[in-house]
Amino acid sequence: MPAKFEVGQHVLVPKHEVLSEEEAQKVLKRYKILPHQLPHIKNSDPAAKAIGAKPGDILKITRDSLTAGKAVVYRYVIEK
Repeated sequence: MPAKFEVGQHVLVPKHEVLSEEEAQKVLKRYKILPHQLPHIKNSDPAAKAIGAKPGDILKITRDSLTAGKAVVYRYVIEK
């Protein structure tokens, strides 16, 4: 039986985290938007699945960036 592949451990997959309700409200307030106005990510996305993201959650994705060092983006989880 082949070894199980863990998406979150791959070098090319940025860090994904589900925001708490409080953190999500801070992000929405900061940008003066509603959740559906964020870019979407499907709950069937392998990285979203790996962290147990459900429709309605907001994900914080932290990527390495050559110019900024770290780049943070947010995604709204939708049904596949």
